[in-house]
Amino acid sequence: MADNEHDVNRSARTGEFVKDSTVEREPSTTTTEHVGTDKSEDREVNRSASSGKFVKEATVERHPETTETQQI
Repeated sequence: MADNEHDVNRSARTGEFVKDSTVEREPSTTTTEHVGTDKSEDREVNRSASSGKFVKEATVERHPETTETQQI
């Protein structure tokens, strides 16, 4: 793994960062993302701008003014 690559944990409900212990206790309501990879391997994720929660592409299409697409 390169120096800038690492995993981050988020709550699927709030989008906030959480500790590894939270992931162990609540695996169904958390997600782990691998970030900091080479630019050629970027992928897009969609989030609600107000809540930070992940949303589907269909949500972005219906509500472009309140969602954002990020490269991770």
